[in-house]
Amino acid sequence: MSSDPLLQPFQLKHLTLRNRIMTTSHEPAYPQDGMPKERYAAYHAERAKAGVALAMTAGSAAVSRDSPPVFNNILAYKDDVVPWIQNLTDAVHEHDCAVMIQLTHLGRRTNWNKGDWLPSVSSSKHREPAHHAYPKLLEDWDIDRIITDFADASERMQAGGMDGIELQVYGHLLDQFWSPLTNDLVGPYGADTLENRMRFPLDVIDAIRKRVGPDFIVGLRYTADEAQKGGITADEGLEISKRIAATGQIDFLNVIKGRIHTDPAMTDVIPIQGMKSAPHLDFAGKVRQATGMPTFHAARIPDVTTARHAVQAGLLDMVGMTRAHMADPHVVRKILEGREEDIRPCVGATYCLDRIYQAGDALCIHNAATGRELSMPHDIPRASDLKKVVIIGAGPAGLEAARVAAERGHDVTVFEAAAEAGGQVRLTARSARRREMIGIIDWRMAQCAARDVAFHFNTWAEVEDVTALNPDVVIVATGGMPNLELFEQKNEQPHVISTWDIISGDVKPSGKVLIYDESGDHPALQAAEMAVAEGASVEVMTPDRTFSTDIMAMNLVPYMRALQDKDVTFTVTRRLVKVARNGNKLTATIGTDYSDYTYEAEVDQIVVNYGTLPLDELYFDLKHLSSNLGEMDYDALIAGTPQDINRNENGSFKLFRIGDAVSSRNTHAAIYDALRLLKDI
Repeated sequence: MSSDPLLQPFQLKHLTLRNRIMTTSHEPAYPQDGMPKERYAAYHAERAKAGVALAMTAGSAAVSRDSPPVFNNILAYKDDVVPWIQNLTDAVHEHDCAVMIQLTHLGRRTNWNKGDWLPSVSSSKHREPAHHAYPKLLEDWDIDRIITDFADASERMQAGGMDGIELQVYGHLLDQFWSPLTNDLVGPYGADTLENRMRFPLDVIDAIRKRVGPDFIVGLRYTADEAQKGGITADEGLEISKRIAATGQIDFLNVIKGRIHTDPAMTDVIPIQGMKSAPHLDFAGKVRQATGMPTFHAARIPDVTTARHAVQAGLLDMVGMTRAHMADPHVVRKILEGREEDIRPCVGATYCLDRIYQAGDALCIHNAATGRELSMPHDIPRASDLKKVVIIGAGPAGLEAARVAAERGHDVTVFEAAAEAGGQVRLTARSARRREMIGIIDWRMAQCAARDVAFHFNTWAEVEDVTALNPDVVIVATGGMPNLELFEQKNEQPHVISTWDIISGDVKPSGKVLIYDESGDHPALQAAEMAVAEGASVEVMTPDRTFSTDIMAMNLVPYMRALQDKDVTFTVTRRLVKVARNGNKLTATIGTDYSDYTYEAEVDQIVVNYGTLPLDELYFDLKHLSSNLGEMDYDALIAGTPQDINRNENGSFKLFRIGDAVSSRNTHAAIYDALRLLKDI
């Protein structure tokens, strides 16, 4: 038996968990019609197959109709859910992995204009800042029916074969009762005593136990320290923990520190890149020490070393590595095989959660197979017909193409004009707070090195460089360059610079800087952060009705913390129309899409963030030499079948372009382009 602390089994009641690694509850927003169908099951089964000991599903499943899902959650209040839960549990159990589900009533953390259009309810009369619904203050009959709803939902999960359930008690209805910040009730559930504040969660637990019996596993994921003035303190949280343990009805504690009622608060609970790793780990250890209960915890534990420490130091019994398993579902398998260096790193980009806040599904910024297990492989199959593949560009698209082609067994050569790989990701990593993004590049370079991919850096590839290698397949992944044209004016502005100029350090910001943002993505705010650090006065302007539309929730928080106490203003619904030089200054003519109103502003620099235009000259130079004339069969691409177009019988190779060499998109799109094309080459 291995001596690795992470690989030791753990006995949870009657259940033997095969190691100490789990995925904690999270909602990837994969349900269909509120049901965890095939995609949902395949996602969790992939991680179970690779060795995870416990899959905690949902985040969270709704127990009541007046708790309408915010993120396409599972509807645990429907009887129809049982066979789909059974399908999910069977898919995970097949790989000797335990599976549980998190249940909740959202309380005020939802909206009334969803689902059945019922009013949201809470122990608080105040709306939650993040979701904006003014709740109805709960009546006695509301409390009674919701207690019954929890018991009903628990029974459904038991009928579906789950090993247990976890109640969500942070930011949702159950802890809205027990937090003094969100309890405006009087009487037996009122805010006057801790006993009264805890009564509702304990009544729910009691009702569940009566319904599911003593053997079914029931745990809590709860806040034991709200980290806010007037809220539950660490000392009170420890007392709550002891009282829960003393009931004898709870089998494990999954510890949270903080609140999630605002984006900044949630970001402190679920830290992103540039923030401290495992910031609440020691506190979770204090709960374990105080209660003697099986203790779980997850909060930015992205690497195996930190997870191993958590168990070895006696801080946790089970370590949650959820985002780590979105980046690489095979973490445990690679530990078992002694291949920790092959683990694809979570870079903390939190693209997964940003997607959900845009009403999308959770995707990993640099693992395009996550959430696509039904169509995309995590393990790349070897090709039967080996080819010579030439790739131009070593950004994320080119490197993913090289990695996948090399894993297929092909002979791969990469040309890169720069001295180093990375493309725009290397620019992103220039910010100290976002330097972890370089892991996207470093991991792929290591994977390519292990498979003998040949790289030619400082090489501006020409047609002759490519054809001299007699390739079978050519992939153009040359990316793009900043677009400095203004909206529909079709002429580049001679007096403006790009965000790349500021981020790279090629241009020093100074004086009054106008950052004009048509894209709404990271470069504008990243340039703003760098400019104010140099002492510039910054205005971030957008023609949209909100700024930074692609930067959602948690990723916006560190930017705001860095900018709001500096000389920075944000201007919306204003369009940069024209730029003219006036001595050492620039005169910006600014208009709006809403009227004919214009005005002028004098600034020292104008920085434009308007996406990229493809660097596609080599592609078009090669096009007539290719057998497919550069055409991509989209039906085949989507269906996962080989590209068989042959429009030029004199062509000697197939030619494709991917990523920003096609159009300005993002890192995930570039990597997905490469994976789904090259997996069938």
